[in-house]
Amino acid sequence: MNPFEYCEQKAAASGSSFYYSFRFLAPEKRRAIMALYAFCREVDDVVDDIPDPQIAQTKLEWWRKETCEIHSGSPTHPVTQALAEVVKTINLPREQLLEIIEGMQMDLQQSRYLDFKGLQLYCYRVASVVGLLAAEIFGYTDRQTLKYAHDLGIAFQLTNIIRDVGEDARRGRIYLPIDELQQFNVTAREITDGQYSDKFRALMEFQIERAERYYAQAMAHLPAVDRKPQRAGLIMAAIYRATLDEIKRDGCKVLSQRTSLTPIRKLWIAVTTWIRG
Repeated sequence: MNPFEYCEQKAAASGSSFYYSFRFLAPEKRRAIMALYAFCREVDDVVDDIPDPQIAQTKLEWWRKETCEIHSGSPTHPVTQALAEVVKTINLPREQLLEIIEGMQMDLQQSRYLDFKGLQLYCYRVASVVGLLAAEIFGYTDRQTLKYAHDLGIAFQLTNIIRDVGEDARRGRIYLPIDELQQFNVTAREITDGQYSDKFRALMEFQIERAERYYAQAMAHLPAVDRKPQRAGLIMAAIYRATLDEIKRDGCKVLSQRTSLTPIRKLWIAVTTWIRG
C-alpha cells in the first residue's frame, strides 16, 4: 500500500461526509485532499483514542516533529509522506499544519470554554485552518475565497459541536460556552446526565442559529469566479447544513443520539450540488 492509498483508506473508513465531496475531484486534487484529511484524522485520533493525557501529549509532540519533516526532511508516516508529495505543487504552509495540531492540543488542556471567543479560537485551529488549506488544494483566483473558507470552517465545527453534544459530554468535554449555558439556565450536570428540557432546546436553537449565520457569511464571501473550483466545499456545506436541519427538525435530541444522513442521501446531495456548480 502506497502513502496515497493509505490516506484514501483512512478517509473512507471514517465514514465522514467529507469523503463524498472528494470523489468528484480530479485525481491529483483528490489525492491531495485525502492526504490532508487523513492528517487531520490521525492527529484527532490521538486525542480521542488515547485515554492517558501524557501519552497523548507525547504522541502529539511526535506529530509536530513529523509535520516539520513534510517540507524539510524525510517523513516516515504514510500520511506525511503523501503530504510531502503534495507540497511540491500545492502551497500548504507548515505553520498552518502545525496550527491544526495546536487545536488538538487544546483538547488536552481544557474541556470547557468560558465564552464564544475562546471556542472560536478552537474552531479556527481545528476547522478554519483546514478550510484554508483545502481552498489551496481546490484552487482559487480571488482572495475573498479565503474568507469563505475561514467562515465555512467555523460553521462546520459548530455543526460538529451541536451534533456531538451528548457524545462529547460522555467523554468529559462540553464545548458549549459556559456563559451561554448560564444565559439559558442549563447546567453542565443536565448535559452530562442527558436531561432534555425547553431551556436546553432553546440553548441548542441558539447554537444552530449561530452556525447558520456562519454558513450564510461563508456563501456571501464566495466570489462567483471561484464557485466551480470550490464545489467540493459546497458539497460539504450542503451535507452539513442538511444535518443541521435534521437536528432542528428532531427537536435537538443531541444528548441521546448522533444525527447523521444516510450514505444514499449524502451521495444524492453531493451529485446534485456538483451538477448545480
